[in-house]
Amino acid sequence: MLKTMAQKADIALIGLAVMGQNLILNMDSKGFVVCAFNRTVDKVKSFLANEAKGTKIIGATSMEDMVSKLKSPRRVMLLVKAGSAVDDFIKQLTPLLSAGDIIIDGGNSEYQDTARRVEECKKHKLLFVGSGVSGGEEGARYGPSLMPGGNPEAWPHIKDIFQSICAKSGSDPCCEWVGEGGSGHFVKMVHNGIEYGDMQLICEAYDLMKSLGMSQKEMADTFTEWNKGELDSFLIEITSNILNYKDKDGYLLERIRDTAGQKGTGKWTAIAALQYGVPVTLIGEAVFARCLSALKDERVRASKLIKGPEEKPMVPNKAEFLNHIKNALYCAKIVSYAQGFMLMREAAKDFGWHLNYGGIALMWRGGCIIRSVFLGNIKEAFTRNPQLSNLLLDDFFKVAIVKNQHSWRQVVANATLWGIPVPTMSAALAFFDGYRSERLPANLLQAQRDFFGAHTYELLGQEGKFVHTNWTGTGGNVSASSYNA
Repeated sequence: MLKTMAQKADIALIGLAVMGQNLILNMDSKGFVVCAFNRTVDKVKSFLANEAKGTKIIGATSMEDMVSKLKSPRRVMLLVKAGSAVDDFIKQLTPLLSAGDIIIDGGNSEYQDTARRVEECKKHKLLFVGSGVSGGEEGARYGPSLMPGGNPEAWPHIKDIFQSICAKSGSDPCCEWVGEGGSGHFVKMVHNGIEYGDMQLICEAYDLMKSLGMSQKEMADTFTEWNKGELDSFLIEITSNILNYKDKDGYLLERIRDTAGQKGTGKWTAIAALQYGVPVTLIGEAVFARCLSALKDERVRASKLIKGPEEKPMVPNKAEFLNHIKNALYCAKIVSYAQGFMLMREAAKDFGWHLNYGGIALMWRGGCIIRSVFLGNIKEAFTRNPQLSNLLLDDFFKVAIVKNQHSWRQVVANATLWGIPVPTMSAALAFFDGYRSERLPANLLQAQRDFFGAHTYELLGQEGKFVHTNWTGTGGNVSASSYNA
């Protein structure tokens, strides 16, 4: 038997995988009455009899039963597989709900889908919210980072629940209204892209340490030490724990197959970067590094056929070079976040979103996978200048990256000479050098485009006026106007 209740529920949650169960238990612990529903009703019964035993959580036997148990305006949160499943549930819910009721999608949906759903729900006078939820299973239970966006009329009705259950940075909730349309899921997508970058940067640091002959204990101790300074973060902390982990056969890490999986959100970030013309190179390389890792059989064959440098990785002072690696990791991390915020700014411009970039940094400050001390510095940068166009131009980050760039160059240069791939560290350095260059060789590129395709170019001092040159005397004077790529 499912529990009955004396009072109406504050919110319903559909989807009883571990994340859904933990989020329900989190809401219950904060004093909210939650109605749990799953397409497989036996799962509801099992949850109520076990994990939810002794709580105020109630269950529903059908969608109609669930809706009947909710306070008005009704709030229904979906934690189901992204894609058609979300649309299916919205279709089933729509005739059961009334004007002003709220549907929240807490899955990893594509932001374009969320924007479409906001408009479709609006036609039925329903308020749709697409919310990023970060922090994994533990975050869902004890305090995730939440990034809600969509129909702004919904926010006053979900604010109390969301800001009660989210992680806190000091006394500040790691949840605030992001903006209109698909902005919440866009911000979550960029968060996941930065997560890809952070993880790959740490992997490159680990690979360099390993190439220098360091033991796992030495590497673990190094990451533990790094976690006491400017690199203090969840990912550095768990890296130390992973390196230290032993089972009955000894250290586990070296027995794990070196092929990385991905769920697609990093790829979405790279696609969005190309779509909006923003050079999010580090995240792109992090995605490609996972793709390259998946070519395990090819790499094994190639390793026997193609030889790299003969020089063995060696440094005169290991402690000094480890400090170089730490500084290189810090510099590249700055670039990763700078690129991520550039992408959000460009998308906001395109969609007319009003994003609070300091607020976004605060949302990521606790509860989520990329939580770190570093995000407090980003929050302060946007507090100093809400119109900041790039983190590299903020005094704090400018001083940090200029001060540590020698280390960064030492690491990338040595890795190249040793034949050790550092795709994200080197991509970040190339971006930094390009961004700080008054002139780039794109003048030649434009001349090439005009030479073979009559795509025109601008002359210095005559910006806005596009001209074509008949470079060979036989190409004609008519310019192309079909594209400007």
